[in-house]
Amino acid sequence: MGKVALYTTAAVCAAAAACAVAVVVVRRRKELAGRRARALGVIEELEGIFATPIERLRLMADEMVEEMQRGLTSDLSGSSLKMILSYVDKLPTGDEKGLFYALDLGGTNFRVLRVQLGGREARLVKQEYEEVSIPPHIMVGGSIELFDFIASALANFVATEGEDFHLPEGRQRELGFTFSFPVKQTSISSGNLIKWTKGFSIEDTVGKDVVAELTKAMERQGLDMRVTALVNDTIGTLAGGRYGDQDVVAAVILGTGTNAAYVEHANAIPKWDGLLPSSGKMVINMEWGNFRSKDLPITDYDRSLDFESLNPGEQIYEKMISGMYLGEIVRRVLLRIAQEASIFGEVVPPRLEVPFILRTPHMSAMHHDTSPDLKIVAAKLKDVLGIANIPLQTRKMVVGVCDIVAKRGARLAAAGIYGILKKLGRDTVQTEKQKTVIAMDGGLYEHYSIFSECLVDTLRELLGEEASSSVVIKLANDGSGIGAALLAASHSQYLGFDES
Repeated sequence: MGKVALYTTAAVCAAAAACAVAVVVVRRRKELAGRRARALGVIEELEGIFATPIERLRLMADEMVEEMQRGLTSDLSGSSLKMILSYVDKLPTGDEKGLFYALDLGGTNFRVLRVQLGGREARLVKQEYEEVSIPPHIMVGGSIELFDFIASALANFVATEGEDFHLPEGRQRELGFTFSFPVKQTSISSGNLIKWTKGFSIEDTVGKDVVAELTKAMERQGLDMRVTALVNDTIGTLAGGRYGDQDVVAAVILGTGTNAAYVEHANAIPKWDGLLPSSGKMVINMEWGNFRSKDLPITDYDRSLDFESLNPGEQIYEKMISGMYLGEIVRRVLLRIAQEASIFGEVVPPRLEVPFILRTPHMSAMHHDTSPDLKIVAAKLKDVLGIANIPLQTRKMVVGVCDIVAKRGARLAAAGIYGILKKLGRDTVQTEKQKTVIAMDGGLYEHYSIFSECLVDTLRELLGEEASSSVVIKLANDGSGIGAALLAASHSQYLGFDES
């Protein structure tokens, strides 16, 4: 009898333990299901607030056109688009001949470049370039120190000019200067610095003509060279694109930042108060990253990112579509999901709270992961955010967030391009089967193929099948560097002289 009682007690205990385990398992499953439901709720809301229906994009493009027209009318119009006159009224034709130099300054490195142009038949005979790092102390020193450093590197580069490059006797070398900082342009070859960005802080350059500063530095180096064109990277890309294809009407940069430039009819620029250029054209630097529209789908994620940025209230459009910010938007969405649904564990991963730790290249790598178990997603979450052992369902969720954020950016960028085409009257079927080419540069467009494919598809959707058949987006790799040299050629002091 005692043995029976013992067995019975053991069986009851085992059953109770199994029951307790079952309760824990059920509770755990319910908890996980609850977390998943909350996470899916955040993503469902994200899909709604990031939505970019085609009619909304059309309205946004209409507002882009209105802002462009206001910006062309007056600098005091209150337009969110500055529509800066570039003073570039002659773009390369392909007939340019001779030796020309370019200097591309836009960050902690600068490039010096030379090209030998052979005219219509030979085209670009040869090009060479060198990249130079700027020491940190030069970036925060004095104006003379910076420009002397640049001029010295330029003089050293000129000294290596080989026999393949030919400068006619008695002529001065000419340079196109790509200067990707805010300037108030006063002519094709002069412009006063408004402010430094990108880690530069040299107070005694602000307000000065950067071409004059460079020219004085070249004279101190004994370098006989003349700056014939001062441009930014977007206009350089437009020039490089036009050299390769005369149907190029605009250029767009989609990289870390974003901007656009296009060729406008000079008589459509009311704020132009000088003599109309003989070409009847003028290249306009839109500074479109600052575009604002009531139809931009600005969300709380965008507002908080803007508020915490270095330039709150500025460059709203750029903060929604460019490579600097897409990865950060994804991080903010994942942080909210982690806080509300604990999908990465009970404690929010500390690294997930670090702004800009998740960069757009990380986002792109996860978004393009085609492995069955999404191993690249798992590796990026672990290496970048310190999040390990993530279930496949959660990895799929992360890819879904990347998809929503990237495609919103791509569709908004496409709407901006559509706005430019509308302003130029290139948004409808062209009676003469005229081709329209957009020169595109920037790592975001070049390397994030899901983004670029979505942009192209959206532009086709906006234009319609027939009109879109005559519109082409062409990648213009390194357009800004060679473009500056080409603009030096098209604005040369020796135009009209026979090349010998």
